[in-house]
Amino acid sequence: MSEEMEIADEKDWHELEPNYSVKIFLTVLYSLILVTGIVGNSITIKVTQVLRRNGYLQKNVTDHMVSLACSDLLVLLIGMPVELYSAIWFPFTSASGNASCKIYNFLFEACSYATILNVATLSFERYMATCHPFRFKALTGKHTSALITFAWLVSALVALPLLIAMGTQGHIPYLADTPAQNLTFCTNLKEHWMMYRVSIFVAFIIYMIVFICVAFMCQAMIMVLQKPLNSMDGVISGTQSVPKHESSKVKMARKQTIIFLGLIIGSLMVCWLPSQIRRLMMAAQPKSRWTTSYFRSYVTLHPIADTFFYLSSVLNPFLYNLSSRQFRKVFVQVLRCHLTIEHINKRTLQSSQAAHSRQPLLRSLRRIGGGNTFSVIVRPQGFTQCFFP
Repeated sequence: MSEEMEIADEKDWHELEPNYSVKIFLTVLYSLILVTGIVGNSITIKVTQVLRRNGYLQKNVTDHMVSLACSDLLVLLIGMPVELYSAIWFPFTSASGNASCKIYNFLFEACSYATILNVATLSFERYMATCHPFRFKALTGKHTSALITFAWLVSALVALPLLIAMGTQGHIPYLADTPAQNLTFCTNLKEHWMMYRVSIFVAFIIYMIVFICVAFMCQAMIMVLQKPLNSMDGVISGTQSVPKHESSKVKMARKQTIIFLGLIIGSLMVCWLPSQIRRLMMAAQPKSRWTTSYFRSYVTLHPIADTFFYLSSVLNPFLYNLSSRQFRKVFVQVLRCHLTIEHINKRTLQSSQAAHSRQPLLRSLRRIGGGNTFSVIVRPQGFTQCFFP
């Protein structure tokens, strides 16, 4: 009899299951997280489309936000029902087959790391727009699509080893004083232990690299935004300077982006940490060497880590609302099924006309100025520039 069989026979593992009240509490909590995450991310996708159509969001930013919301939705839809069944209610009996176990772990891992890599690609786009605006303007929409595709492909590659390393294992130990225990686990396979271990550590390294790179990019963007307005890249266009009020709006919008990136990367760091610890426990040593206390710690940490992990997929819509007043306004309108938002060019033109109606002196200057004509140009971005040709 193997060492793993001997350890299993020494203990009635069903004693480690959560009690009934804990199961009920976690079921209610998971259900609330699932419903909130589905509603929040679905509305987020709709809001980004509305803001893009009305000129408040660029296409590249919209594509990144939609991709991020889709990965969060997939994590919730794929992971939560299975985790609720297999980790909470029946942690020691896997009803799914070997193929289902492999496919589930592959899809869940791929969608999870797509979330992190989508944050990384969004951060890179904003870093280029802020710190290297001329290079950013030379990039096309295909560049954004390539970045998003790259994020999903890398996520699939990170998860690919789990198709081989994961599977179902089980046996029926017979103890002298207890009934037979049908222990069936969807877990890492003993014969592919090294592959599983390497994949977990590689995934953890990618997790750390992404956070470090995003932190450096945010720091670089903050340093650029701390410079005076007239020294920012992209302020000079030909021989004419971009008006100060336009630079202020651009700077404020980028500050909001950095605030959002800081919030989302902080939330991912906190919410993913218990899950990473649980995964490292799985990869630290084979199950055959697990003691009863080690196994008990793992079983206790599992629902806590999962709760924090799924919360990270729910928090993004709240962070969008927290970092942008315009997003919050449209989010409420979509939630109420009553859109009243106007296109940014129309809104800016109305504001400009109202401002000129309150300034009769400018109209007098137009009549007195002779050959000089006062012109108003509304830019595609929604900014209004006044100049004398």
